[in-house]
Amino acid sequence: MTERHIHMAGHVTERHITRPGQGGDRDVFEYALLRIVPRIERGECVNAGVLLYCRAQAYVGARTHLDEARLLALDPGADVAGVRAALGAVERVCAGGEGAGQAAHDDAGRRFRWLIAPRSTIVQPGPVHTGLTADPVAETERLLDLLVR
Repeated sequence: MTERHIHMAGHVTERHITRPGQGGDRDVFEYALLRIVPRIERGECVNAGVLLYCRAQAYVGARTHLDEARLLALDPGADVAGVRAALGAVERVCAGGEGAGQAAHDDAGRRFRWLIAPRSTIVQPGPVHTGLTADPVAETERLLDLLVR
């Protein structure tokens, strides 16, 4: 189904609406960027990872990549080892199992919601966005390449 919308500037755009069962082999997913905010008072950040959740496939995953040079350009005194440890912890929570600690027994959705909750730490989740994918693992990698690397 397609809807046409006319914007104030007079441009016509089309928005495609997918109803359950009409998405082909693609499922809805949600994702958020992981940002490193070394000095909150300056408001600067470096994208360092992607969290992705696909309810239909009970998938939650994270891929991270820390560009140390960019982080140190924002804050030469940044705790790089601490940031790496925090990013590793996010990946372990997504993976579940023994390495996830108390979250080990939570379902994928609960782990994702816990990870995207606002925090006042140096590693912060960004806003949640959505999309469609047939392969959430590959989508996580694609978003990492597009938005982080």
